[in-house]
Amino acid sequence: MVDVLAPIGSPGLKPVDGPAAVDRLRLTAVALGSALAAAPALALGILTVLSIPLALVTAGFVLALGVVPATEALTRLHRRVSGDLLGQRLVPAYADTTGTTVVTRPVRWLRDPARWRDFALCWFSATGGLAMSLVPPVLLAAPVTHLVGALVDGGVWWWSLVLLGGPLLLVWWVVTPPLVRARALAERGILGGEVAALHRRVEEVTSSRAQVLDSSAAEVRRIERDLHDGAQARIAAVGMHVGLAEKLVATDPDAAVALLREARETTVAALEDLRSVVRGIHPPVLADRGLAGAVEALALTLPLPVTLSLDLPGRGGLPGGAAGGLPAPVESAVYFAVAECLANTAKHAGATRAWVSGSSRQGPLRVVVGDDGCGGADPAGSGLAGIARRLAAFDGTLAVDSPAGGPTVVTVEVPWRPGR
Repeated sequence: MVDVLAPIGSPGLKPVDGPAAVDRLRLTAVALGSALAAAPALALGILTVLSIPLALVTAGFVLALGVVPATEALTRLHRRVSGDLLGQRLVPAYADTTGTTVVTRPVRWLRDPARWRDFALCWFSATGGLAMSLVPPVLLAAPVTHLVGALVDGGVWWWSLVLLGGPLLLVWWVVTPPLVRARALAERGILGGEVAALHRRVEEVTSSRAQVLDSSAAEVRRIERDLHDGAQARIAAVGMHVGLAEKLVATDPDAAVALLREARETTVAALEDLRSVVRGIHPPVLADRGLAGAVEALALTLPLPVTLSLDLPGRGGLPGGAAGGLPAPVESAVYFAVAECLANTAKHAGATRAWVSGSSRQGPLRVVVGDDGCGGADPAGSGLAGIARRLAAFDGTLAVDSPAGGPTVVTVEVPWRPGR
């Protein structure tokens, strides 16, 4: 079966053979379809032009509400065809219209560059694109038409045209692939597939960077607060106790000993506070045993059984992540994601069991955390939302499936490959 929208110039096609002929017939059919699409493109282009001045009255808004979605549907088809022919994915980058009304939506469309690119494609399809797409089917149909005419009429004129059929077929053979490819490239340029994708990527990176900076600032404030309220206060208390003991050691040795004992206990508590702060930054078990070992240690602390199925790469023992293992920042982000999910399970889910599975053998690093609890987990909650922001710094995603009544399944994915 022939794939009509296979990329142009697929490897393995010889210059002149059966598959090459089939390929050119396929491209001719695509060109004919593109030529036929010129009629709706022209109609939509004219209606778009009319809707702008008519916007001064209600008719313009009503017309736009029908024309713009229809234009989007037509250009979606063109994106699909041109993208498949070029072996690329042409993704639109329309402005978000969420929350708009039937009045404000056309205004948003009017200011959207992507909508104007759709409008430009309509006119290209009805003019230059139509001319480019008509050439292959006309070159192929002309010899056949001449031959039928010669057989019916038998005149010298018809037979002379039949003699021209060979050169026309040769021209058809030569120009069809580049013409179809040229139109696909032109449409890609008009629709701005690469530019739109680049702009979208820049917006995503800018957004994730801002979120990571906010998250980092919040983390720094948390560490400062924990140090100030915990270890710093206890260390200050130790200094006070030791100072008082120095004054009492000569006059009241028993009181001095009691103060020193209290200072020692406070020092132990301060050390525990410092360890807690360090664990919140980067757990020692994660550095010692890697992600799989750290998740196993995490599961042991839960008051319910946790089934583990982990096939995760290690770090290779090198600081910052080895060439064949996970980078330390990725490990940390995924670890805290799993820790948050398991903490939610223990606190809120009312579950009788939980499970964690993870693998990176088939594409991205993927870790799934689930439980058989009551469900209803909110992805917009502070804990899960914070984890999502942290994963976004690595192009990672957090997907939550938690219907009422359960079960809850949270999927963490982070693009990763060895040596990156």
